[in-house]
Parts: sequence; structure tokens; C-alpha cells
Amino acid sequence: MASFRERIVSGLRSIRFRLTLWFVIILAVILTGFSTFVYTRQVHEYTRETAARLQAQSRQIESYYRFILRQAFEREHGDMLPSGSITSEVPLLSEDQTLLIIDPRGSVIQQLGPLPRADVIPLQKVALQAIEGAGAQLMMGPVDFTYVLANPPVTVAPEYQFVVSQMPLRDTFAALLIVGSPLNSTRLYQLAITLIFGSLGLLLLALGGGYWLADRAMRPVQIITHAARAISDTDLNRRIKLGGHDELSAMANTFDQMLDRLQAAFERQRQFTADASHELRTPLTIIELEASRALSHTRSIEEYESALMTIRSENELMSRMVNDLLTLARMDAGQTTLRSDLIDLSDVAIDVVERLSPLAKQKHVELVAGDLPEVMVRGDRQLLNQMLTNLVENAIKYSVTVAHVYAHEHARVNVETGAGDAGAWVRVQDNGPGIPTALIPKLFDRFYRVDEARGHSDDNGLDEPDKPRPSGSGLGLSIVQWIVHAHSGKVEATSEPGQGATFEVQLPSHVDHDVR
Repeated sequence: MASFRERIVSGLRSIRFRLTLWFVIILAVILTGFSTFVYTRQVHEYTRETAARLQAQSRQIESYYRFILRQAFEREHGDMLPSGSITSEVPLLSEDQTLLIIDPRGSVIQQLGPLPRADVIPLQKVALQAIEGAGAQLMMGPVDFTYVLANPPVTVAPEYQFVVSQMPLRDTFAALLIVGSPLNSTRLYQLAITLIFGSLGLLLLALGGGYWLADRAMRPVQIITHAARAISDTDLNRRIKLGGHDELSAMANTFDQMLDRLQAAFERQRQFTADASHELRTPLTIIELEASRALSHTRSIEEYESALMTIRSENELMSRMVNDLLTLARMDAGQTTLRSDLIDLSDVAIDVVERLSPLAKQKHVELVAGDLPEVMVRGDRQLLNQMLTNLVENAIKYSVTVAHVYAHEHARVNVETGAGDAGAWVRVQDNGPGIPTALIPKLFDRFYRVDEARGHSDDNGLDEPDKPRPSGSGLGLSIVQWIVHAHSGKVEATSEPGQGATFEVQLPSHVDHDVR
């Protein structure tokens, strides 16, 4: 019982029921207005037709009586007619119609029909008022009016339609001719009943049909609701795939696109967590192995120093990785505030080259500052410095790889700035092994490195002894991309295998609006 009551309450609160209810209410208002208009129009037409018929009858009856009344008047009474002097039946009058002929004294000359005596005098007054109100129009024909009987017979309708006219008998004498017919309410009553029950039937039909249409229209919403309930953070593969070109289909397609973005975000998060765990596992494994080997038995001072240096190197790698992860997390969370200072991009390039020159010299890499004309941009100097530092360090790292693995005699990194139609740019070029074209779109993915063999190749965290371990975490280019996009710029990489790689950052030239 409670479940049935809950379903009823839920149905009454549903959008389907509310849409149907509003539809029925609007239709009821329209039907009420239409029925009222039709009924009023029919009453007016019926009254007008009855008046026209009575006026025609009045003219015929007037012609019928005129000669008889004139003869009786002249023969018997000179200037007045006695009441009841004319008693002949009128063949033009039906049984339910009423006829009155009243002389100027107010005496009834002739009365035919079911009109009660109690209504003769009030009817006479109403007739005189109608004539006085008509004025000059009286000469053009009878005047019609409606009169409600005070004490109508049971078989007679209380409301009558009358026409009153004057029948001239002499130059100074005229009798009043009143002809009336009951307004048959049966016809109007049937019309009202038809309109009422017809409207109710239409409303019931509209209620059922409207609810069916609303349910059919809201069915895609039910599909979307069920799909949303079935989707969880562990299963984002379900899609609604609702066909059609209406608004609900557009909403479902938008929902599917949102799920695509959410799934991609969750996959990136899972991949990011897995990659971070994998990257941190290697230095932790090395630290564990070095510490265990140093503590396994007594060793010389040189062996202890070697173990500590290895541990310190891995700790620096982990520290840098954690700092990069923290930087990216703050950037993704919108916690990084960008300044909008006027900056000379060439000054930033000079600072980076001077600061990293000792590192390049230590790695036997020639770090060269090429053409550095003054190029003004708006942005955050610290973040732009970090962006260019990451690019130069990345170039030095793979130049070192070239020097060791490929035995090149001369590793070189070149930094240049300039300006063009697209805005300001800074370019970092190295003569390393290059990057395969198919891998360039993946360069800015987090934890991605072009040559995984140069990274932590062993699943146990051990590297091959003849290959150098790069100090990168695979996050530097991701940070570069975020900083560039935050400054409304873009970064591109071009390379050919064996010909080195070039990274170019394009930034808007100095404008007045703030960098977002």
C-alpha cells in the first residue's frame, strides 16, 4: 500500500504529469472561451431570427386586422373601440404565440394566446417604453424587445420575444399591435449540454493523450537517468547513444561528450598515478639496494662514499620529481597566480643561459646564446624562466646522451629569440639524436620520454650499466606546455632522426590586456 501511494505521489510530482496538467488547463481555457463565444453567438442569432420572424408576422397580422378594425371603429364608436370588439381568430398565429391589440386608452381590444392577465398591464408599459425608445425608427417597422413573464403558465417559457408596432386607424388614432413568441430554451439548452459534455470529453481525451505524449517525450530523460545511475567511476565506458536531432538528443550527445572527457580525465589520473608510482619505485629500489649492500658487511670508506653519493643522486631525482608533481597539481587546481609584467624575452633567455652554462660545461655541452633581440611580452617572469629552463635542461640532457652513446665530439645547444607576424618567439635547438615524427605529439604527455631505454628500463628498477640515467622525470615538458598555454601561447617541436630537435615557443607580443 505504501509503495502504491509512493508511486502515486511520485507520478503527481513528475514532469510528465505537470506538462499534461498545464496542457489540459490551457485547453480548458481555450474550450471555455470558444464555447462561451459559440453559445453567446447562437443566443444572439436565435433572438435575431425570432425577432425577424415576429416582425414579418406583425406586418402580415397588421394588414389582416387593419381593415376590420377601421370598419368597426367607424361603424360603432366614432373615436374609441370597446374592449373585446374583435374576436375573430388569426390564422397566422401559432398556439404558443401571443397577440395583443391595445387602443390608446389602454383597453385590450384583442388578446390571443397563453399570456396571463397579470402580465398584460406590465407588458403594455414595456411596449410603450420600447416605442418611445425607438422614436423615428417606429415608422420603418415593428420594434422588438424581450420580456420575462411574472407568472408564466407551466407549459409556457417565462421569457418572451415581442415586437410592438402601431396600426394607424385615423390621422390621430392608432392601436398598438403586440406579437410575441416564447424563446424556446430547449434548443439553447441542448447546445449548452453539447458544448459542456463535448468539452469535457475533449479534456479527458487531452488528459490521456497528453500524458501519453509527455511520457513519450520524457522517455529519453528516463534513458539518460538510468544510464547515469549505471555509470560509476570504475566503469565509464557506457554511453547513451540517443539518436535524433531534437533538444533531448543534443543533451544526450552532450552528456556522452562529457563522459568522454571524464573518462579521459580518469584515465589520465590513473595513468598519472601509475607512472608516478613507477618512476618513484626505481630510485627507492636503488636506495634500498645501496643501503642494504653498504650494511651487509664492513666496507671501505670509498665504497661507503660511493653508496652515499648514489643515494643522494636518487634522492635529488625524487625531490625534483615530487616538486614537479606538486607544481603540476597546483597548476591543474588553479592555485598558480600569474603576474602580468612587461618582460623582455631576451633578458629571460640570457638569465637562463648564464645560469645553466656551468651545468652545460660540466656535461661537455656547448650552450650558445644566438640572436637575442629585444622582444617585449607580458607575463610572469618566474614562470617564463622556469619554462625556458626546462627546455634548455632537456636539450642539454639529450645532448649529453649523444656525447656518451653516440660518441659525438661536440654537443651543442642554441637559444634564440625573435618576433614575427605570429608574435614573439623563443627557440631552443640541440644537435641530439632527434625525435621520430610519430612520437612528437606525445612529447608533452606526463611521464613520457622519447627513448624509454634511456630511462628506467628494468622492471626491478635497475639500469643497464652502459647507458646513462637521465635525471629527468618526464614532467618538464608538461610544465612547459601549461606555462605556455597560461600565457596564451603555443609550443611546437620539430625534429628529424639524427638531426637534433627544435622547440619553439610563440607568445603574444606586448598588448595592453592582462595575460590570463
